[in-house]
Amino acid sequence: MAGPLPLNALNAFLVASRRGSFSKAAEELHVTPAAVSQQIRSLEESLGVQLFHRLNRGLALTDAGESGVARLQAGFDNIQQSVDIMRSGNVSNELNIWTSPSFASKWLMPRMHRFIEKNSSIDLRISGSVALIDSDSTAPSLSAETLKAHNIDVAIRFGSGNYPGCEVQRLMDVVAMPLCSPALLEKDARLPLAKPSDLLQHTLLHDESPYEGRPTWASWFQEAGMAGEVAKRNLYFNSVSLALTAAIEGQGVVLTLEQLARNDMNNKRLVPLFDRPMEVSHAYHLVTLENAEDDPRVRAFSDWISDEIRD
Repeated sequence: MAGPLPLNALNAFLVASRRGSFSKAAEELHVTPAAVSQQIRSLEESLGVQLFHRLNRGLALTDAGESGVARLQAGFDNIQQSVDIMRSGNVSNELNIWTSPSFASKWLMPRMHRFIEKNSSIDLRISGSVALIDSDSTAPSLSAETLKAHNIDVAIRFGSGNYPGCEVQRLMDVVAMPLCSPALLEKDARLPLAKPSDLLQHTLLHDESPYEGRPTWASWFQEAGMAGEVAKRNLYFNSVSLALTAAIEGQGVVLTLEQLARNDMNNKRLVPLFDRPMEVSHAYHLVTLENAEDDPRVRAFSDWISDEIRD
């Protein structure tokens, strides 16, 4: 399309595609249906493609029309945000990050000071939420529409990586491992923790957070050749952080993702057992809107977290 973009016609196309008729689009745009129809026809002629099937009961997008709707809407959203910023006279340096409370507290927070030192001009807004988690990879809870609705610049997600309309970068693969407090190893010589079967005499701490890919004691037992075994004592928690805290306090043995326990391991609050890590199919991902890397704030965070993982 040569020359200036026909913004009015493109906007009419978006509204008509959303409302499903020229007359309803006209009501929203405060023009006549004939004016909307003329704008769409002019746009189709300039593009050389048909954008709508004109049906008796309304409109249906053609394949050509369908192919451009999402990106075009994102472009108009960006224009609106830019206008809002110019109208307010403020340039926002705030970066909104969305992740799970466990990842925020156990992995991100111990490292966050290094990002701040390198990027002092960026204000961080970190939201730890369990409301939206990967509970079913066939119906992902995170999408471009979700990020836009909550004004999220960056999401860090443990899951399958199936996030429609988003840029997805696989940050790190994970393993699950049994861990306990060093004090538990010294507590009672009659209850050793020298081999996997010794676990059956100890209290097992279970994280029952409802996220897809969560490691379970049953799956770890199966890999260790102990399928079907059950410990005598069990404690159940609805969050990773609670299970880890109980393990640190010597209440039992926890099975969790290494990444969530790394800081506690480095500080000798938890120690791994048996040298039997279990591979987990899911991974941590960095999720942004398409073309978000053009934003220097997002690019700075993406570069920083990639460096942290490599180190």
